[in-house]
Amino acid sequence: MKGLLKFITCGSVDDGKSTLIGHMLYDAKLLFADQEKALELDSKVGSRGGEIDYSLLLDGLMAEREQGITIDVAYRYFTTDNRSFIVADTPGHEEYTRNMAVGASFADLAVILVDATKGVISQTKRHARICALMGIKHIVLAVNKMDLVGYDQKRFEEIKHDFQQMTYGFNLESIQVIPVSATEGDNITKKSDHTLWYDGKALLPYLEDIEVIDDAAQQEFVMPVQRVSRPNHTFRGFQGQIEAGKIKEGDEIISLPSQERAKVKSILVTDYEVSEAGAGQPVTVQLDREVDVSRGCVLTTSENVQVTDMFSASILWMDDAELVEGRNYLVKVGTKMLPGTVMSIKHKIDINTGKEVLADKIFKNELVECDISLSENMVFDTFENNEALGGLILIDRVTNMTSACGVIEHALRRSTNVVWQETDISREVRAQQKGQKPLTLWFTGLSGSGKSTLANEVEKRLVATGHHTMLLDGDNVRHGLNKNLGFKEQDRVENIRRIAEVGKLMNDAGLVAITSFISPYESDRQNAREIIGDSYVEIFVSTPLEVCEQRDVKGLYKKARLGEIPNFTGISSPYEQPENPEIEIDTSEYSLEEATDYVVKEIMKFLD
Repeated sequence: MKGLLKFITCGSVDDGKSTLIGHMLYDAKLLFADQEKALELDSKVGSRGGEIDYSLLLDGLMAEREQGITIDVAYRYFTTDNRSFIVADTPGHEEYTRNMAVGASFADLAVILVDATKGVISQTKRHARICALMGIKHIVLAVNKMDLVGYDQKRFEEIKHDFQQMTYGFNLESIQVIPVSATEGDNITKKSDHTLWYDGKALLPYLEDIEVIDDAAQQEFVMPVQRVSRPNHTFRGFQGQIEAGKIKEGDEIISLPSQERAKVKSILVTDYEVSEAGAGQPVTVQLDREVDVSRGCVLTTSENVQVTDMFSASILWMDDAELVEGRNYLVKVGTKMLPGTVMSIKHKIDINTGKEVLADKIFKNELVECDISLSENMVFDTFENNEALGGLILIDRVTNMTSACGVIEHALRRSTNVVWQETDISREVRAQQKGQKPLTLWFTGLSGSGKSTLANEVEKRLVATGHHTMLLDGDNVRHGLNKNLGFKEQDRVENIRRIAEVGKLMNDAGLVAITSFISPYESDRQNAREIIGDSYVEIFVSTPLEVCEQRDVKGLYKKARLGEIPNFTGISSPYEQPENPEIEIDTSEYSLEEATDYVVKEIMKFLD
């Protein structure tokens, strides 16, 4: 018997994915008697006039049955005399593309369905590109509903040609095109008399015979560390799944990113000691000496696994919110998760033509190539070499939703060519010289909330008490440092990132930096907190919108209401209120002197 084959079915809405797999299981007699009986009963009230509706075997959600579409990924395990299979029936609707991508991430082969009456459409192209992005090398194009076109060979050849043209350059190892009818059963488990002109195998026999080579066992040893096991003071083991190669007692391994070397003292699979273990096995590895290893590190015998803090990646954007340059996310590669920033959007991929298209923002379900920087070094490999260390996901830091998935293409040269220069005069020395604790006081609030006025008064009080300060006001900074930035979302993001970096430099100089910016997005303020570190103190000036608009010192709200100022925060652009600021004050409830007294009193708790 051949090895396990993991495959997905994908395609556009109503192309017949669930019906195809259901009919395959039914005809191959791979159902239990009660499943077959339930299918026949359910079909009587189904959408096929009492005939068997094979899609009901996989469309288990009530919403799926009501709408006649697949929403979630449905996994099925089945075995024939020749092979075992796991199939993921994935949704075709564009709204559920993220679910389709999840299914593709586990598969060795994709069965892409095309409606013979419609041909290759945009969703077909999107799914094919996602499959290629996820490393699938084998594709079966099932041209379904051939019965509706009279089993026309010419129509089949047209679709076959269009698909092969579209996938040229995808670096696939095999493409098999099969004419089928999911409802009638043509070419699903056996050859059909309706397509005598087709000289290939039916779908199931083809899946039983295809060779899908997994070369992970032939590669050098790679194991991302999932957990450090320390049950007592005599044992320290590193646990994880071996993603490539094999390891045996006595082998020398490299711990990354520390680059320390040690030899394997023992290997355990569960609680049994073994002399050797290979790809796919979960193990505990004990080394012959103490090395710096924690969750997210990688044990390997390869000299080719890389360490970087900047790389280029190809990703599928899955978030409802647009992707813009400068946005900060959690980046997960293997078992390591770090804060990272999308530095630049290089281009997006046109789904229909495959051409690279310049873009300054990316929308849901678009494919894009971008450059990403991390807060510190991360171990990685290219996806082609190692899927575990070459695949990544981006996680929204506010909602914890997965915003994107993709693959690492290559490290950026500047990540290794630009090296941090250590200086003899440290931040601590400069702070001691000035006799104060460096802080960045981050004032945030709507235009007209009083944050600039309050920040100015706070600085005067601090200077009067002997503190060394520097005030960065939003409007003032846009006259110089950020003169080239507008007010689009990506410009606002970059504006805040630059100020955070300047605030950090001023803290390194021993100063108390005071910033006064609207900074409307929670993710950007979180990014600023990450950049600045423990010195960041968020002060939310929570004056209500109606009060701010009544003040309208600069006449901006009036212009925004008239449509003369686009992207104005609070009117045509959102302001996301801080959830847990260190200090909060509503200036409409206090005089300027009272507000200053309160804020300075709270700040002193951080300066002491």
